[in-house]
Amino acid sequence: MNDYCVAVVDDDRHIRELVQAYLRKEQFRTVGLSSAEEAWELWKASPPDMWVLDIMLPGMDGYEFCRRIRYEAEVPIIMISAKDNEVDKILGLELGGDDYLVKPFSPRELVARVKRQLSRTYRLKAMDESKREETVVLQTGSGQLQLMAEQRRLFWRGNEVELTSKEFALLQAFAERPNRAFTRDELLSLVWGDDYFGSDRAVDHLLKRLRKKIARLPVEAVWGHGYRLRTDEGGIADEAVRAD
Repeated sequence: MNDYCVAVVDDDRHIRELVQAYLRKEQFRTVGLSSAEEAWELWKASPPDMWVLDIMLPGMDGYEFCRRIRYEAEVPIIMISAKDNEVDKILGLELGGDDYLVKPFSPRELVARVKRQLSRTYRLKAMDESKREETVVLQTGSGQLQLMAEQRRLFWRGNEVELTSKEFALLQAFAERPNRAFTRDELLSLVWGDDYFGSDRAVDHLLKRLRKKIARLPVEAVWGHGYRLRTDEGGIADEAVRAD
């Protein structure tokens, strides 16, 4: 039996049960849910290893559910929807979705994407754990940043801040190379892996989440290039400056 549990959230019972059936053929454990509210209860009680998430749901929609989950963790999410506009796809990916599949779709293709996302996510996690470094302490113009890689803990101005795995990975990339300007593509490769499928604006969205958790985070935009963490007194202003 596969150790991974995949939660399928779709208010269409036929689609939900069909997807579950194909996943079970590949020895995945599955949970079927018809609303984001039910899915949120599952997340609090017994979180799955992955979500297959419909966007158009009664009550809370898939976008909002994805945003809530992504604020807490980096569990892989494949979004499914009848919406095939580029704007809808980009929104789903920027809110934290790892993949986007338009209905009607091949169940076999969905299963292949599930396998790919699980392999990539947990392979990267294992690689990340194997290359952890010692504590990094940086003094910036906004305060002291202490990053304890082995324990996965972050202290800002002496206070511990809870971060998801990707939030930590992004901050670690900056902290290990202070004052270096990274392109979005470089950050995507460092945090999501070389085989990431999606918009490079995922970096912007992840950075927004970090800034909400860390007041006056000394990461600034480098016009026409990307971002860098400043450690000198010319550091960051109160409000974030977006890259172009």
